[in-house]
Amino acid sequence: MKKLLSLRYVVVSIALLIGVWQLAFNFSNYSSALFPSPGMAITALLEMVMSGQLLESFLTSIGRFVIGYGLSVIIAVLLGLVLGCLPNIFKYINPLLQILRPISPTAWMPFVVLLFGIGDLPAVVIIFIAAFFPVLLSTVSAVGKVDDVYFRVAENFGIKQPQLMWKVILPAVFLQIANAIHVALGSAWIFLVAGEMVGAQSGLGYQIIDARNNVRADMLLATIFVIGLLGLALDWLLGVLEKRILRVWGGE
Repeated sequence: MKKLLSLRYVVVSIALLIGVWQLAFNFSNYSSALFPSPGMAITALLEMVMSGQLLESFLTSIGRFVIGYGLSVIIAVLLGLVLGCLPNIFKYINPLLQILRPISPTAWMPFVVLLFGIGDLPAVVIIFIAAFFPVLLSTVSAVGKVDDVYFRVAENFGIKQPQLMWKVILPAVFLQIANAIHVALGSAWIFLVAGEMVGAQSGLGYQIIDARNNVRADMLLATIFVIGLLGLALDWLLGVLEKRILRVWGGE
């Protein structure tokens, strides 16, 4: 029943968006070549599906995203758990992280392209940077706030490192880490598109640039809509994975 309700919310939201879009088109003075209607965008979407262009771009982008985001989350969580257990060392590292964290990942793009060239790697690196700092800093903060009761109980049962890390600390901070991973997902997906628009010649981001260069606003808007739907689907999949992990650890 809950799944049906969630699906209803999604359908209503999308219908509302399309309705507002259609109204804007009806009352707009712009040429349809510059601001197409939802129907024109859907026609362009079907064109891309039938030609295989959309599937190719999707597979390219999702492959880059899985690699960049996956590596970033794994490394950030592991490093965050270690640094969270070593607060005296983290005090020296934190100022450097706070300097690097506010810098937009796209600001590094000239250097990334210089080092890795044009292709998959620049987009992967940008995704990695976009997801890394939120997850790392949230993990360190969460570990530092673990209640001392957990450590006293672990000591009574003779649990020491590395079992202490995996059996006590990680389950205790998992919810906070999961929230950070959710935030990083949206950020990484945004910068995947930005990275592909600058440092790649394939993928959904490049498809936007290609549509603009060919004055195909219908394809451009259709691609933007697909990117949004994919972001929603990725967030849902991450939520499902989070709930399964919580069930294993008895958190739900």
